[in-house]
Amino acid sequence: MDIKDKNILIIGLGVVGGSYAMALSGAGYKNVYAVNRSESSVKKALEMGIIKGGSTNAEDFAGSADIAVIAVYPTGAEECARNLGRLMKKGSLVTDVLGIKRYYSQKISAVLPDYIDYVPAHPMAGREKRGLDYASADVLKGANFIITPIDRSSSEGIEAVRQLAKDMGFGKIRTLTPDEHDRVIAYTSQLPHALAVSLINSDEEDSNTGDFIGDSFRDLTRIAEINADLWQELFIGNRENLLAAIDMFTAQLSSIRAAVEDMDKESLVKQFEKSSARRQSLIKK
Repeated sequence: MDIKDKNILIIGLGVVGGSYAMALSGAGYKNVYAVNRSESSVKKALEMGIIKGGSTNAEDFAGSADIAVIAVYPTGAEECARNLGRLMKKGSLVTDVLGIKRYYSQKISAVLPDYIDYVPAHPMAGREKRGLDYASADVLKGANFIITPIDRSSSEGIEAVRQLAKDMGFGKIRTLTPDEHDRVIAYTSQLPHALAVSLINSDEEDSNTGDFIGDSFRDLTRIAEINADLWQELFIGNRENLLAAIDMFTAQLSSIRAAVEDMDKESLVKQFEKSSARRQSLIKK
């Protein structure tokens, strides 16, 4: 059976789950279904034509699903997987969109029966807002996609998840272990959010800063308008890796502070040149 003819069930119609539904339907997937706690979001998705059917009850669609995508907050993923494990058929596939992997992949795997394949994944795309109203297939186009297989993940399941990502328009598709993923993501995703929040909150609240900001401030603080409930889960769930990333950043900031305090022009120039070269190298990859 062509993957586009399979029954795809998305659990959660938030920004990522809704964007998946839009992208898959737009790519010619004929049988995209969704389960969501809010009936209004299900109705809206049906009206938009991005799902073929929807419900607030997983029992309505999980039994016939070939592939299920867990697109809920991390702390709700285990219970979601437990329900899918009870309902889905032998040979079906479960994947997810969780932003941290090691801890939650273990939790999900533990409640899924062996006859259900499981391939964790992380789409590196999203928005600061929450809910279906802010979903968009465009946010996935060209974005990075990380597959984090575990021992039980089959080669067929990994390829199916890779194909889903390709069809949705993701750019670079990489494979990492859950541990590698969590170390990298602490630096490339969680640390930038921590910096943006800290930068915004370091200003005096009664100042008129808004009258004087430029593009650099806007770019640096865009993600400070953060989904608080989701990101506190991600920060705490990847605590050790994030703390290490914060410590490395703090050391670099302290080096700049020391150079400014000592009026060490040569040190500042070296640090600026190093950062420029490293960014150019990273963006080219």
